[in-house]
Amino acid sequence: MVFCEGQNSEPDYINGLKRLPHIAENTALDIRIHPEQGVPLTPVKMAREHVGDPEIDECWCIFDVEWPRNHPHLAQAVNLAESSGINLAISNPCFELWLILHHKQHGAFIDTNPAESLSRSLDSRTGKSIDAALYMPLRKQAARSAILLDKGHRQSETRFPHDNPSSGMYKFLKSLEGEG
Repeated sequence: MVFCEGQNSEPDYINGLKRLPHIAENTALDIRIHPEQGVPLTPVKMAREHVGDPEIDECWCIFDVEWPRNHPHLAQAVNLAESSGINLAISNPCFELWLILHHKQHGAFIDTNPAESLSRSLDSRTGKSIDAALYMPLRKQAARSAILLDKGHRQSETRFPHDNPSSGMYKFLKSLEGEG
């Protein structure tokens, strides 16, 4: 079960994953989106209500950090998720960084608005919704780039939420697809 704050690009991407034959055959992905524009603590609280349900193998929360002004209660959301056994795929500054990594490596700090603009310029979309089919063939490249970003942050001892740019979406993919 996946909980996210985003209304467009994250669900579009996850629905793209759901259509991949090997995932469609083996995994039931259920996406839950808060009906109002959420902050990270909202999906974590929603996920917490489902932890321990024997019908659910894993709960994931996908959310952004946002820069230059971070989402409120980020540390509280992370701590609550970790203490509740909820997996996190956090993108910093935003999910669009994950989308950028499908097209190119990006290792410099970036604010949310420039990340959204760069992401839109790379796939030529005009709004927030994406054509997930364009991203699916490039997801392993994005995962490799995100892993390199994490490795760099670990080496420089850069801690959350200052680990901009980064995306934990590769962890979600690994859970769905294995090492691949």
